[in-house]
Amino acid sequence: MIRRFLSAACAIAALALPLSLAPAQADPLAKDVFGAAPGPTGGAPAAIGFYSKGCVSGAVQLPETGPSWQAMRLSRNRNWGHPQMIDFLVGLSGAAQKAGWRGLYIGDISQSRGGPMVTGHASHQMGLDADIWMLPPSSLTLSRQQRENLSSVSVVNKAGTQLTNYWNPGHMSIIRAAASDRRVERVFVDPVVKVAMCNMETGNRNWLRKVRPINNHDYHFHVRLACPAGSVCQQQDAPPAGDGCAEAAEWIENRVNPSRVKPTPPDPNYRHPRSFRLSEMPAQCQTVATAR
Repeated sequence: MIRRFLSAACAIAALALPLSLAPAQADPLAKDVFGAAPGPTGGAPAAIGFYSKGCVSGAVQLPETGPSWQAMRLSRNRNWGHPQMIDFLVGLSGAAQKAGWRGLYIGDISQSRGGPMVTGHASHQMGLDADIWMLPPSSLTLSRQQRENLSSVSVVNKAGTQLTNYWNPGHMSIIRAAASDRRVERVFVDPVVKVAMCNMETGNRNWLRKVRPINNHDYHFHVRLACPAGSVCQQQDAPPAGDGCAEAAEWIENRVNPSRVKPTPPDPNYRHPRSFRLSEMPAQCQTVATAR
């Protein structure tokens, strides 16, 4: 009798186990679904959602190597983007050559369907963000393995107050060219870089408004495009009026005198995009993620 009872209990437990896992299986983490996507969707290109909660359909891949660029860290498979981003990067790499560089080393853009990534970025989800290395290319014929091993360089000293000797006039020309492109929404750089460019610019300063100070952008600069035609994007607030140079200088001052900074309590409602379930993504992105 006891043996039959235990056998029945085990059978019930075995039946109950899949049921307890069903909710997670039916609603997986979005990063896992987008990270495992076999490739881009077909159809007209469209960026959907927001930079930190979105996706891209009809993405195209930046060729691994071109006459003026190389895509880095190929093992990540993040050299995909909206066609406008790919066109922008090819054009900017040509501008880099005119500025005296061999071209550009291009880091992460997006996954083949965008969406949250298994590691790293909170943004880069719509194929409209790209990281460009501060390291001027020494060669555009690097092997796949060399692209995994090579690191960029920081153009800001460890104190976060001055440029290093790695900075050269080409950086200024390339970042100016990026920010001057009408398709560009933002260019994110370390505040030391922003202030340096503010001091160097003697002509038209309008482009400086798009260049925004942010930490951890001394090894690369981050370009963000505005929502292209045919897309369904949540609009980002426009940059504050003015060239933003005083704001960037204040960032540096706060590094020198951290006691000036009043602690900001963390947002209890903030969640990193890696925690989003597929059901929490825009409805169109749920379709993009699971399309065959």
